[in-house]
Amino acid sequence: MTREPPPAGDTPWGRAALVASLFAVDPAGSAGVAIRSAAGPARDRWLALLRDLLPPGAPVRRVPLHVPDGRLLGGLDLAATLGAGRLVADKGLIAEADGGIMIVAMAERVSPATAARLASALDKGEIVLERDGLASRSPARFGVVALDESVNEDEGLPLVLRDHFSFEIDLAAVRHNDAAWRWHTPDEIAAARERLPGVVAGEDILAVVSEAAMALGIASLRAPLLALRVARAAAALDGRSAVSADDAALACNLVLGPRATCVPTTAEPPDSEPDPPEPPPEEREDEPEGDENADADRELGEVVLEAAQSGIPPGLLALLQAGEASRNRAPSTGRSGALRHSLLRGRPAGVRAGQPGGRARLSLIDTLRAAAPWQRLRRGEFADAPAAAGPRIRVRKEDFHVARYRQRSETTTIFAIDASGSAALHRLAEAKGAVELLLADCYVRRDRVAVVAFRGQGADLLLPPTRSLARAKRSLAGLPGGGGTPLACALDAVRSLADSTQRRGGTPFVVILTDGQANIARDGTPGRARAREDAIGAARALRAGGSRVVVIDTAARAQPLAKDLADACGGRYLALPYARAESISGAVRAISPPTGGRLP
Repeated sequence: MTREPPPAGDTPWGRAALVASLFAVDPAGSAGVAIRSAAGPARDRWLALLRDLLPPGAPVRRVPLHVPDGRLLGGLDLAATLGAGRLVADKGLIAEADGGIMIVAMAERVSPATAARLASALDKGEIVLERDGLASRSPARFGVVALDESVNEDEGLPLVLRDHFSFEIDLAAVRHNDAAWRWHTPDEIAAARERLPGVVAGEDILAVVSEAAMALGIASLRAPLLALRVARAAAALDGRSAVSADDAALACNLVLGPRATCVPTTAEPPDSEPDPPEPPPEEREDEPEGDENADADRELGEVVLEAAQSGIPPGLLALLQAGEASRNRAPSTGRSGALRHSLLRGRPAGVRAGQPGGRARLSLIDTLRAAAPWQRLRRGEFADAPAAAGPRIRVRKEDFHVARYRQRSETTTIFAIDASGSAALHRLAEAKGAVELLLADCYVRRDRVAVVAFRGQGADLLLPPTRSLARAKRSLAGLPGGGGTPLACALDAVRSLADSTQRRGGTPFVVILTDGQANIARDGTPGRARAREDAIGAARALRAGGSRVVVIDTAARAQPLAKDLADACGGRYLALPYARAESISGAVRAISPPTGGRLP
């Protein structure tokens, strides 16, 4: 039975309610729904609606953010194993969700490993367990509801999950009073679920859906397949055994529209060519009737493509029309400290076999898990001894496991500013302004900053590592200009500061603003040749320390000496002879290394 859309059908809640109906018909086939919304009444109403539409008794499992592999994939049930004296398997969340759904909280922060495991289970429809002395294979046909609470456009779901999901809905604009209407009743959903296996899609539907995906610039082959699954669910809801043009248009609107990477263009036929003369009636009677079918196919494709294009979100449509990059690019990770493994503190990062003691902490649960599969064999070694003579659980040295933790180190941005006479003549004011803008960015990220200025006969540490933005600005305001360029002394001071930062567990990031005109050697004597040789040697020592470096050429014209200095440091070279402070700051932000990475 075809339904006329209600007045709320074009509202965000009407679209979300329709998605809930289609997803409830075939959760495993449509794979998933990405909900972009903060926690609130609208999201709670949608989740309650979905639970009401699912089959009675269908499992609903919530996946915490930092779920361990043992709980997600399954493994050894340690308590049951120790109690029974034999291996007892524990089904993971993926196997428990078979026939139902999984709700992933804070999905924008899900680790790549967890996202990959969920995507693999969605593809295979089963979970294979081979760990802790166990080997099993369990069905895992489920759908995923990913709760995306991201605030910025740079945040979002992992690309591997977005590629697997059929739907994306945004509940941010839904008001509490609007979230009260549904498209279908649970009985209608149940009837459609029984009807779904018999629904087929003709070759014409397959062709137009594929053409619509190509016209929208969608490279993934999974997208048109998901659109066909949704079209079959829509046909089942309307009580049909074959997918119609309306079903295909609805599916392309919901599935392909949010994935579009370009706006489709239509080619108009040229007006210069005259229409061919009509043949006589006797000749028209002998012509095949294929033209009418071709026109029908063309009209079907246009209808489906128009529906898919209308499903492009307004913000994305504006970006595509402006020629911006597609939404399928990886989200920016910003610049924060590198990930470091620790034995004392941080977030859990697995375990490893090893002996406890010193800085290594015993992981009791994993030690018992490693010992559990061998208990029957080890009891056999004491078969002649009384039952009370030996321990109930026999743990050996090779069973010991120690915990590992992962913590993000703090980033310290070290600014080395050339305040010599040549720099003061050209760009010292712009360099100060750029450093102040970069200091503001560091303050927002809670990075530490340090300022080293060099002029005259040596280099001075104007500001030791600190988070105080006011102190950094005061140190810059009082920086005079003039004198020689002791570049080697400055690089030695930067290297010493970077080494001390690394010893404290931090990640140094060095920004050097200079024209490269070194004329003071390391011992304070003038002379360009020796000064340049000392500077190159100090730069190579800085590179050996593993620091990330950006050299900004502040000369009025790009200087090869600054480029050679960047090469010796193993860093990036940035020539901005006509730039303002905002341009320098923006360029440094653009080439800042990603999380835990190095400069290319």
